[in-house]
Amino acid sequence: MTAADAGRWEETADEPQGPVGKAFRLSAADSLSLGNALCGFLSVCVMATAAIQSLQAGHGLKVEPRFFATAVVLLLIGATCDLFDGLVARRFRASAMGAELDNLADVISFGFAPAFMVVIWGSSSGDLQLWSVLLVAGAILLAGVVRLARFACVKTKSGDFMGLPIPMGAMTVISIIMLFTTPNYLVLAALLGVAWLMVSRIEYPKPKGQLLAVVLAWILVNVAFLTFWVAFPENGDLPIKVGGAMQIALVAAIPLRMLFYKREKRKVS
Repeated sequence: MTAADAGRWEETADEPQGPVGKAFRLSAADSLSLGNALCGFLSVCVMATAAIQSLQAGHGLKVEPRFFATAVVLLLIGATCDLFDGLVARRFRASAMGAELDNLADVISFGFAPAFMVVIWGSSSGDLQLWSVLLVAGAILLAGVVRLARFACVKTKSGDFMGLPIPMGAMTVISIIMLFTTPNYLVLAALLGVAWLMVSRIEYPKPKGQLLAVVLAWILVNVAFLTFWVAFPENGDLPIKVGGAMQIALVAAIPLRMLFYKREKRKVS
């Protein structure tokens, strides 16, 4: 290597590669991703504030329903942002860091936030060992991180999601702890099952067309149920239980439907 070559190499070695200027231009879709991340952060703040106030009052980790409902509404708003950021990116334009922003926001809203809720829920009574609660909460967080990383690297032939999408996984975790307010080990096992679904090879259909409209309507219905729960906590248990049961049934029914569909397809072929 000549001195001139070495000089050129030193000049280019530290030069940034790629469209650096464009990478710092946020698009409309990026704004939705940032809104998703902010909703996840605020949800954790609401739960943490409620837990601190309860501890200061000497009630233990007894989070009032209005705080929990507010935290869940924030996550549902984040899920709506996540639902539309891809559509906006395809309709208008995507920035160079759009996919990364989307994944980072999802980790906060649908990974860390529900895992934190599990810790608060599991620590609200002395029936469970703290290590078991932390183990399950950690499994939910790590499963979500692996799910997002795999989504960025692996594409299915059908174009569907491989594994339970992390927003739906987060909503299922929340539905379980809302239905079963008394912590026990059977519920922890169900939560572990949700974590397994996220990293499984079961294919879940992408929400598009009529399915997208159904998903959006379902989010709006859940927000309405939770808002009613905040306003009338003494009479809001029934819609919350109905909504949570339907969410769990939906997550369980989709893999069964896909399994029967594949069997029928094999018989035909």
